[in-house]
Amino acid sequence: MMEEPEEQKSNYEAESFRLHMVTWNVATADPPDDVTLLLHLNSPKSPDLYVIGLQEVYSRPLRFVLDSVFDDPWSKMLMDTLAPRKYVKVSSIRMQGLLLLFFSKLKHVPFIRDIQATYTRTGIFGYWGNKGGVSVRLSFYGHMLCFLNCHLAAHMNYASERVDEFEYIMDAQTFDRQKAPRIVDHRLVFWFGDLNFRIEDHGMHFVRSCISDQTYDLLWSKDQLTMMKKKERILQEFDEGPLDFPPTYKFDRNSDIYDSRLYRTWFGFTGKKRKPAWTDRILWRLRHKAPPPDEQSENTVDQEARKVEEEEEDEDEEYPLRIRQDLYTSNMEYSVSDHKPVIGVFTLELRKMFDAPLVRLQPEGDWSADIDAMVLYSPLQPFSSSAWDWIGLYKVGFTSVSDYLTYTWVKDDEVAFNEEIIQVYVSKEEIPVRGGECVLCYYSDTLQCIVGVSDAFKVQESKVASEEGLFREKIDALDKTVSREDLWN
Repeated sequence: MMEEPEEQKSNYEAESFRLHMVTWNVATADPPDDVTLLLHLNSPKSPDLYVIGLQEVYSRPLRFVLDSVFDDPWSKMLMDTLAPRKYVKVSSIRMQGLLLLFFSKLKHVPFIRDIQATYTRTGIFGYWGNKGGVSVRLSFYGHMLCFLNCHLAAHMNYASERVDEFEYIMDAQTFDRQKAPRIVDHRLVFWFGDLNFRIEDHGMHFVRSCISDQTYDLLWSKDQLTMMKKKERILQEFDEGPLDFPPTYKFDRNSDIYDSRLYRTWFGFTGKKRKPAWTDRILWRLRHKAPPPDEQSENTVDQEARKVEEEEEDEDEEYPLRIRQDLYTSNMEYSVSDHKPVIGVFTLELRKMFDAPLVRLQPEGDWSADIDAMVLYSPLQPFSSSAWDWIGLYKVGFTSVSDYLTYTWVKDDEVAFNEEIIQVYVSKEEIPVRGGECVLCYYSDTLQCIVGVSDAFKVQESKVASEEGLFREKIDALDKTVSREDLWN
């Protein structure tokens, strides 16, 4: 039988994953009651990943202090919406009004590693977080991805400053991991947010006529980001879909009408209305092959860099990653802000670098609050385990890694082990009396992520509690008393 060419093998082995991205300047508004359209919750194709970047989340001092202790309203609403659909918030980061959230289907969570988040301030001399960038980077089945949510300088005349801010953020953000320590080192980078680029030269009447006639292409040549890409190399590395949707800024709140108010200046004169613009954007950068080196001028430093590039090229060939944009649009249905949200839906085609979790785990026997329980787990691959590793019990539909019902320390509560299976004890006092559909998750402190998830199983409601006549309200109250020490200090 003839062997398939290597390229066909890679294509055959590649799998597709759906990524749903949102960027929205929410202008300090509270979340809408329904985000079904924003997240395409009724779509027949459910995403594998959600990435949601917000700008101008309300951050007055009192609210910001509360949000640092409790989830902010936007995060809570999105987690409450997606958790019942078995999406877990894997990572998030907030800097003042900038917020970035990364959600994954539960089945992918053990294959998301190297997670880090960071931020860079650019507003008011770099000391205040009203402008800048927040990012989440991670490996998805071994492929390094980075998501950068930015809010850049405003106003028509600051196009060059916006590019300078972007370059500064790209240079300033580094990660303390050997693999992909800089944003540009990642296989795939998404750059999105309120980038604040405007439409130059064309007057208000012409711009609004093009919008009304849906002749958006007549405006593209004067879009500042499109113009800046012609002369800025760093921008040329990023791709963007066609702007076949209405400009997303600036609207009267609670309407679909572009800026109609009369503005008063300090001296009582009427100011200009804001001209519509595509300020809210989603771009991406797929790492490309480096050009061949000039052997005459190559020095030691160049040789080291070339060695890294060759390793990256080998990885790219053995484990290909491709991206296709399936949708790029604005969502006119939402009017709580003077911006409309922008949605990008992508298909990632990749060959997994691994397809087994680091740990396999399962409950032993029946579980209830009436009897001590056991967890069995097996390391499937060598990894750096720690005395701070723990196994959490979660309700099916949990929101994030910290949303556990209870947990047990892997080393402290180890009962027995052999070369293949390790047994860990869980006290019945720690098991919720009400029970329910649950999963077990192994959290690696060294890797700072979940590396194994069990199949769902049933925790039985406590017979003792039922026989002693505890009412449902009391059972709920008992559930809330389950020990939840702070694992993050």
